[in-house]
Amino acid sequence: MASRLNPYLSFNGSARKALEFYSSVFGGQLSLTTFGDLGTPGSPDADRIMHGQLETDAGYTIMGADVPSDMEYQPMAGCSVSLSGDDAEVLRGYWEKLSAGGAVTMPLERQAWGDDFGMCTDRFGVQWMVDIVHQ
Repeated sequence: MASRLNPYLSFNGSARKALEFYSSVFGGQLSLTTFGDLGTPGSPDADRIMHGQLETDAGYTIMGADVPSDMEYQPMAGCSVSLSGDDAEVLRGYWEKLSAGGAVTMPLERQAWGDDFGMCTDRFGVQWMVDIVHQ
């Protein structure tokens, strides 16, 4: 297997909903494993996601987990997940779904460098950038 670079997103009890949401945005195969599945069925974290992985129809891999309750949750800062390419229809579809219920930081529109670009924070606090390349 070749090396891959994948986003691994942390959540504070909402990993299941977030990863299911990303599955509805991108399609693909989602696998979820709880802390309870891995040996702590009676713990306060039993239903939290210890590891989730979405293998999307587009070939992206998005992973995520809930922070255990005995650890301090730190929201994502100083980082965004970036989607780019020239398939405008697909990327606009992702944008519409990701930004729905979240906050648009920069509308998806033509920029000085010639691409359509936008930034948003989805309803789970993950920051996204979408760049539609025009050639």
